[in-house]
Amino acid sequence: MTNPVTPSRSISSTLARLASPTAASSISAAEIALDLSHIFRNEVSPVQAGILLYALHLTKLDRDPDVLAACASAMRDVAAQVDQNVLYRVVNQRGKAKGGYGGGLVGTGGDGHSTFNVSTTASILASPLLMIAKHGNNASTSKSGSADFLQATQPAAPSIDAITAYTLPRVYEKSNYAFLYAKVWHPGMRFAAPIRKELSPIRTIFNLLGPLANPVADTGLVEAQMVGVMTPELGPIFVNALKLSGANKALVVCGAEKLDELSCAGPSYCWRLRNGEIDHFVLSPSDFGLSTHPLSEVGGGKEPAENAEILMRILRNELPRDDPILHFVLLNTAALLVTAGVCDVDESDTVRETGPGSGRWKEGIRRARWCIESGAALREWEAFVEVSNSLVT
Repeated sequence: MTNPVTPSRSISSTLARLASPTAASSISAAEIALDLSHIFRNEVSPVQAGILLYALHLTKLDRDPDVLAACASAMRDVAAQVDQNVLYRVVNQRGKAKGGYGGGLVGTGGDGHSTFNVSTTASILASPLLMIAKHGNNASTSKSGSADFLQATQPAAPSIDAITAYTLPRVYEKSNYAFLYAKVWHPGMRFAAPIRKELSPIRTIFNLLGPLANPVADTGLVEAQMVGVMTPELGPIFVNALKLSGANKALVVCGAEKLDELSCAGPSYCWRLRNGEIDHFVLSPSDFGLSTHPLSEVGGGKEPAENAEILMRILRNELPRDDPILHFVLLNTAALLVTAGVCDVDESDTVRETGPGSGRWKEGIRRARWCIESGAALREWEAFVEVSNSLVT
């Protein structure tokens, strides 16, 4: 149950300025972030909080990269804080540098469409080669959110509630994979939940902040990020917000069907950040050496348990090599590997061909298939499940 609010802050000045188009343009991103932070601390009334969110929506300030970057930072500031020194030691010992990948954490977010849980599955498949920090939550716009999906896996599900700021280094001691459950890491969001529900179906700034608010992003250990957005208009906004937040390597993707991941059905719009430069290009399954599949073939199950069963079949290498869902997952896994830089190495079996955005997308597919077919992804998953359950007291 949400605690009754005891207003201790007033955001009336900001609300008054937001009511005037001229005055609204003078409000700084820092001011908006400060006012939003009061919601996380339960310091403003639900009425004022609701007006703030609606006003940001009407003025489109919630689509401003500076505002998103500042508000995401404010959200991370009130999140659970991991001991950076302890985490650094563990990641430094376990991370394996390869090519352009330095062995740091790789963040990812998505899963907002009525398709199979692609973003989450791709993050698991990439874990033999990357140190993954997957940030996710329960379903909001889909029937099977990343948390629901993972909690439904058999024969044993991970205890994602047990992965906290205190226990995260212990997880990375045993596995390259960690799921950062937003419910656990962002306790202040419980004050925003009833307000968001009352404002539904309006998509507020909170619908945009999730992928930008990975709670370990400020540790200096997140080396790369891949984020999905549901409309192409959000692509340049998100990639610039990531740049403003200090990201060095990032890929923002949007399937042409308004899909918040790379599409297996046709083209996807991409914005890639590398060394301060942003490159915009279009990717298609053919760039990965894969055929196209209509989204009707990759819907997965209607319930988390059905999708969890598909995940385990993928990890056990039980799907045919040309299975549509497998292809869907492989191309998103490949993109994650390319973004991190692990494909930028010349070995005897490396596929050196480059495609749009100068990415070795086919090499990404080769490495993604290896993660499955070698059993490495399944071993990382089982290690994650085992260590997360060992944390339960």
